[in-house]
Amino acid sequence: MSRPLILVTNDDGIQASGLQAAVRVARELGEVRVVAPDRERSGVSHAITLSEPLRVRPFGEGRWSLSGTPADCVFIAVNHLLDRRPDLVISGINRGPNLGGDVLYSGTVGGAMEGTIHGIPSVALSLISSAEFDFEGAIPAVRMLLADLLQRGLEPGVTLNVNLPDASIAPFRGFRVVRLGRRFYSNDVITRTDPRGEEYLWIGGTRVTMETTPDTDCGAVQEGWASVTPLQADFLAAGAMGNLRWVERLPGGAGEEGPRRSAPEAQEAR
Repeated sequence: MSRPLILVTNDDGIQASGLQAAVRVARELGEVRVVAPDRERSGVSHAITLSEPLRVRPFGEGRWSLSGTPADCVFIAVNHLLDRRPDLVISGINRGPNLGGDVLYSGTVGGAMEGTIHGIPSVALSLISSAEFDFEGAIPAVRMLLADLLQRGLEPGVTLNVNLPDASIAPFRGFRVVRLGRRFYSNDVITRTDPRGEEYLWIGGTRVTMETTPDTDCGAVQEGWASVTPLQADFLAAGAMGNLRWVERLPGGAGEEGPRRSAPEAQEAR
C-alpha cells in the first residue's frame, strides 16, 4: 500500500523556514510534494491568477516554485504537476498569526481553502511568536495534529485554521477548538516619496487590538493553546435571508404577480 501523498505550500515563499519545517513533518507521515510561490505572497487571500502567465520551475526533487499565489500553487499541483491526487494539503507553517479576520486576507488560508475546494483535507498552519520564530520547536505539536488528521480526515468543505503559540507567548498546553475572534489593525496609511519625487503609499496597520476571551482563537493562543478553527468557503449569511424577503416585493421581484415577458421582449424593453 502506498504512503499518503501530502502537498505542502505556503505564502512566505519556497525558501521560507516555516515551509521547510512543515516538509520535515510531512516526510515522516507520507510522500511529499512541494509547490510554493517563488517569492513572498502574504495577504493575497484566495486570489487566482487569470490575467498573466504562470511560470513553474523545478526546485529540487518533488519541489516546484510557481510565479503565482498559494491558491495557484494548489490548483496547478492538483491539476497539472502531480501524478496522483494528494491525501492532504498543508499550507504553512506561516511566519506570524492568522487569527480572527486575518483569515479573509491570508494567503496561507487561501492555499488551504483551495485544497478543500478540490475535495482534499486541508490545514493552514501558523506560528505566533514575540521573539525569534522557533519552527523546530513547533514540529512535535504539528506532527501530533497531522498524524491524527490523516487518520480521521475532515468533513467535506471544511478547512482547519491552526495557530500555534511558541514558548515566547506561553507554555504549550495542547489544542483547543475555538471560534474566530475579533482582531483589529490600526488603519494607518504611510505616505512617502520615491527618488523621482513621486508619492507612494504603504498600508500600515502595525498596532493590533483583539478579543481575548478563551473561546476565541485570539484568546486561546494567549493562554498557550494551539487554536483549531474550522472554516468553510460558503459565505452565505443564511440567517439574513428571511429578513430580506422585502426585496422580492419590489417591482419585478419574485413576489410580484403580473404578466411575464419573454426573454426577447425583456431585451427589447431595455
